[in-house]
Amino acid sequence: MPKTAVPDVELRVVAPRRSVRQHLVDIWRYRELLIQLVRKELHVRYQKSLLGFAWSMANPLFLLGIYSLVFGLLGESFASFPIWILCGLLLWNFFATALSTGTQAVTSNAYLVGKVNFPREILPLAAVGAAVVHLFLSACVLVAVLLVTRFDVDWGFLWLTVPATITCIVLVSALAILLSAINVYARDTTHLLDLALLAWFWLTPIIYPFELISDQLAKRGVYRFLHLLNPLVPLIMAVQRGVYGKATVMVTDGLTGKLVPKHLLPDLSSMWYLRNIAIVFAVAILLLITSIKAFDKAEANFAEVM
Repeated sequence: MPKTAVPDVELRVVAPRRSVRQHLVDIWRYRELLIQLVRKELHVRYQKSLLGFAWSMANPLFLLGIYSLVFGLLGESFASFPIWILCGLLLWNFFATALSTGTQAVTSNAYLVGKVNFPREILPLAAVGAAVVHLFLSACVLVAVLLVTRFDVDWGFLWLTVPATITCIVLVSALAILLSAINVYARDTTHLLDLALLAWFWLTPIIYPFELISDQLAKRGVYRFLHLLNPLVPLIMAVQRGVYGKATVMVTDGLTGKLVPKHLLPDLSSMWYLRNIAIVFAVAILLLITSIKAFDKAEANFAEVM
């Protein structure tokens, strides 16, 4: 009998799908690798740098000086304006840096993806971990400024900075995992992210008061707290309220020369701020679960695509 020709068949090895719980267990099992990758991220960033980690502290101080100078010249500053600015910049710089580096984490470590077996979501998480180290160093700058200026924080609200920071870490971790997977297939993601972060910065009350936007929304018949839909707003507000310590300050009116109140933040209880943080935390957890599922589906072809 004549032999039947066997058609060429392309064989593809597909990684088995894992549950969210299995992903989390694997991340915990490979925690030592995660720590080593965080160290690598920090080492590579400051390799052959004279100042090293001092750049983490120099960056917020530089931005602090620029914004204070510009807004001081424009007459838009108020008492202890540099501290107000620094409160918002710390969390924003962490978020923006972690998201930018986390989005590129898989593609920039392509040599590991194709050769070593480990949970791939560790790569964006390592970028977030390195950003956490920078956040800690920047926070040391803020503490030093507070001590030198003998600034009085609001101890009744200061504790809110802890859940706000934890929530921000969970939120940016979820976004970094999701975007790092998307970036493997669509390299334009990083360029779009740069534009999105630029717009996001100006939509977040960092260098202008939260109440400024609230008043404008109310004048237009829109719900005055609509911008709380921006997940970073409740987190940065909590840090500002706890560290800066005031919801309202007195400023000199440019026309009359009299002292008038300037509303910066809602003068509400700490529980109101905590409620908003809790809502963002719940959203961040749901986003993290969704991101891990999307990452699990996408990672099967990472090595092939890259």
